[in-house]
Amino acid sequence: MSKRMVILGAGESGAGAAVLAKAKGFDVFVSDKSSIKPKYKEMLDNHGIRWEEGQHTEADILNADEIVKSPGIPDKAPIIQLLKKQGTPIISEIEFAGRYTDSKMICITGSNGKTTTTMLTYHILKEAGVDVGLAGNVGNSLALQVAEDPHAVYVIELSSFQLDNMYDFKADIAIILNITPDHLDRYNYEMQNYVDAKFRILQNQTKDDAFIFWNDDPIIAREIAKRHPEATLYPFAETHENGMKGYTENNQVVIETANGTFTMEQDLLALTGTHNLYNSLASGIASKIVDIHDEKIRASLSDFTGVEHRLEKVLRVRGVDYINDSKATNVNSCWYALQSMTTPVVLILGGTDKGNDYSEIEELVSKKVHSLIFMGVDNTKLHAFFDGKVANIEDARSMEEAVAKAYKMAHKGDTVLLSPCCASFDLFKSYEDRGDQFKACVRNL
Repeated sequence: MSKRMVILGAGESGAGAAVLAKAKGFDVFVSDKSSIKPKYKEMLDNHGIRWEEGQHTEADILNADEIVKSPGIPDKAPIIQLLKKQGTPIISEIEFAGRYTDSKMICITGSNGKTTTTMLTYHILKEAGVDVGLAGNVGNSLALQVAEDPHAVYVIELSSFQLDNMYDFKADIAIILNITPDHLDRYNYEMQNYVDAKFRILQNQTKDDAFIFWNDDPIIAREIAKRHPEATLYPFAETHENGMKGYTENNQVVIETANGTFTMEQDLLALTGTHNLYNSLASGIASKIVDIHDEKIRASLSDFTGVEHRLEKVLRVRGVDYINDSKATNVNSCWYALQSMTTPVVLILGGTDKGNDYSEIEELVSKKVHSLIFMGVDNTKLHAFFDGKVANIEDARSMEEAVAKAYKMAHKGDTVLLSPCCASFDLFKSYEDRGDQFKACVRNL
C-alpha cells in the first residue's frame, strides 16, 4: 500500500509538495483551513490530487503516515496538537523536497536582509550561466521544481518557521546574516527558541560545507562558541580583522576563499547602505565558493536592482521623497531603514505587533523623525511608547488616510517613509498589498 502524505496549507509550498508527493507515488490529500487560490486548485486538479478548503477534516488527516506543514501554521493550531499527540511526523516542504535531489543548496536565513541576499545571489549565479533555481520564501516551491523543473543549484531563502520542521536536509552553503528579535509570538516569547530555529540551518553540515555569517553579531558569536560548527567558517564584517573572509579596505570590497581573492570598488556596488554591504559580501562569498568568475560577480553586484517593498523609491512629490519599505515587518528592519535616511523623516508605523520592543529605534526616531503616523487597528502600544517623544503624531485607519496626512506633514526636502515594524494582517492582505496600496496612493497625490 502506498504511504499516505497529508499536506496542510495549499499555498506555494503546499501545492508544490503535493505535486512532488503524487509524482513519488504517495497517496496525497491536501487540506487548507482557509480558501485556496484558484491557480493552486487548478494545479492540484491537473495532477488528480484531492483537496479541501475552509476546514480540516480530522478523519482524512489523522491517518497520515507523514505531514507536510505550511510554515504559516503555528504549532498551537488544534490539528497540529492532535498530530503531535499521536506522534505523526511533521516536516516542511523544503525537508520533503530535499529527499529527492542531490543538487547544491545555498541556504540563507537571518532576521533581516535575507530576501535581498537571496535575490542577489540568484542574480549573480543566473547571470553567470549557472543552472539555478530560486526557492523557499521567494520564487517557486522547491518541491515543485524538484518534481517538474529541476536545477543543478538552488538558492533558498529560509524562515525560522521552515527551519523548525527540517531534520535531514543539508545546506552546502549556509548563510546567517543576523539575528534580532522577531516572531517571538511564535516562540513563546523566548528569544533562545527563535535563535535555535535559525541555527538549524547548520544541521548536518560537514567540514566540506560552508557557513557564511556576519562576524559582529553578538548572538551569532555566542552560538558559534557554544556549538562549534563543523563547516568551514566564512565570517564577514565592514572592516578587516583577523580571519575575515569578506570585508572592505581602502574603499575596496575584498573576498577571500580557496578559489582566490575577489576585489571591486565599493562605490560600484548597486546596493547602498551598511546593511546592503553585508548582503553584498554574503552573496559575493557564496558566489566565489561556487567558483563564479570574478568579472561576473563584479558585473552582477554593480547592476542588481534590489527587491520590491524594501527601501523602494516610489516618487518625489513637491520636493518630498516617498519610500516604500513595507517589507520592514520587524523593528530591526525599520532601524536599518532609518539609519540609511539622510533627510528629515515622516515615518508611517504600525500593524499587527509581534511582541515588538520599540526602544531599538527610539534614538534614530528622536534624531531623524519629526512626524509619526500610526496605521493600525490598535495603536495603543505605539502611543504608550512614542507619545511625548515626537512633536507630531497622527493615527490613520487606511493607507489613503496615512498618505494624505503624510503629505500635509512633510516639508520640501523631507522623506516620507513607510517602514511599519509590524505584520500587515490587521488592515492588509500581506506586506506586498500594503506596499502596493502605498505606491498607488502616492501616485494619486
